Amino acid sequence: MNKNEFIKNSFGICDKAIAVVEEAENEVRGRFKHIDDNAEINQFRVMKAFSDNRVSDSHFVETTGYGYDDAGRDTLDRVYADIFGAEDALVRHNFISGTHTISTALFGVLRPGDTLMSVTGKPYDTLGEVIGTEGGEGNGSLKDFGVEYLQTELRSDGTPDFDAIKDALEKKEIKAVAIQRSRGYGRRPTYSAREIGDIVSFVKGISPKTVCIVDNCYGEFVDTEEPTAFGADIAAGSLIKNPGGGLALTGGYIAGKKKYVELCAYRLTSVGIGREAGASLGFNRRMYQGLFTAPHTVAQALKAAVLCGAVFEKLGFETEPKPTEERHDIIQSVIFGSKERLCAFCEGIQKGAPVDSFVTPEPWDMPGYSSQVIMAAGAFVQGASIELSADAPIRPPYIAYMQGGLTYESAKLGITVAADKIINME
Repeated sequence: MNKNEFIKNSFGICDKAIAVVEEAENEVRGRFKHIDDNAEINQFRVMKAFSDNRVSDSHFVETTGYGYDDAGRDTLDRVYADIFGAEDALVRHNFISGTHTISTALFGVLRPGDTLMSVTGKPYDTLGEVIGTEGGEGNGSLKDFGVEYLQTELRSDGTPDFDAIKDALEKKEIKAVAIQRSRGYGRRPTYSAREIGDIVSFVKGISPKTVCIVDNCYGEFVDTEEPTAFGADIAAGSLIKNPGGGLALTGGYIAGKKKYVELCAYRLTSVGIGREAGASLGFNRRMYQGLFTAPHTVAQALKAAVLCGAVFEKLGFETEPKPTEERHDIIQSVIFGSKERLCAFCEGIQKGAPVDSFVTPEPWDMPGYSSQVIMAAGAFVQGASIELSADAPIRPPYIAYMQGGLTYESAKLGITVAADKIINME
């Protein structure tokens, strides 16, 4: 029995879905080669950092209590700093999500009376309450602590409005600029590490003391360098996304200039203690191992994203980015135009997952989001978006955001099941 017969007989996939996926896969093999080449460079970057910092089995020993002199924890910080081309890094299992990590960076750097400005439009939904643009007063947002917020909108092509940024920087002292690498629940390009470096250079050319903070979620190891290598003061992200490689059980990282990383450490623990305390509790091994596998895992997810874009473009849907475009994060958007098709797609991705494949995802009022959200996620680590998942706010034009896939083959199955569901609706 060949693979197509097995898929058809085992999962009840129609012939058209199998044919569309196979045709799409053959058309994008050139992109796969480019992804593999980048993954090889990134793997070498990781290997050099491990070697230069003399990573050994002793770094996997757990500590408890205060966690003083945790060599594994402190060495992992240095490994991340080297990989990110940064002066310093803070890598901890205590970070519960990307939002928590970025929030820690914002509260670490900003003080009452300061101004924060986003130069890439509206930040990701869950940061609204952190900043204070959403939610009630008195919850402890930046706004509650006297931090003013400004925002420059993107141009029609999704690029930053440098004229507006210049005007804002010249009119007012801006303590920190926020740059979101990925599109979030929006429709604009994801920015490369080098493009983010160009934004940073522009900001610093007008206001050298302004701190540039990058939400780097979903972008790690997609390019062969990170934003901190191009001048960003801070880059932050989650370990249950790209850099955890699917093995980290929780956690996040902040990499960048030493003085700012120290302020973030004070925010995470307490002033005066910072990074000196914090037991690793046995998490180190999987954080190291996940980082080691991350370049390969990210490449698998990127191939899945390319295939997804190619398949649903063939089925007549608008996709972003296009299958042939250069990519700078692992997210693939598909615009379905209706709630029914959107939900069907997420149901298909869920059925192709290794965990909870029997579950039917439904829209719900997810904390931190202004619209109902549907999430397909059958992951070994709850909420891990480096594993195959798809999510979407239930609002027009009904865009699904698919990401992840620990293996290309398993992600391909999920995409095939989703395509079958959509085809059977027509």
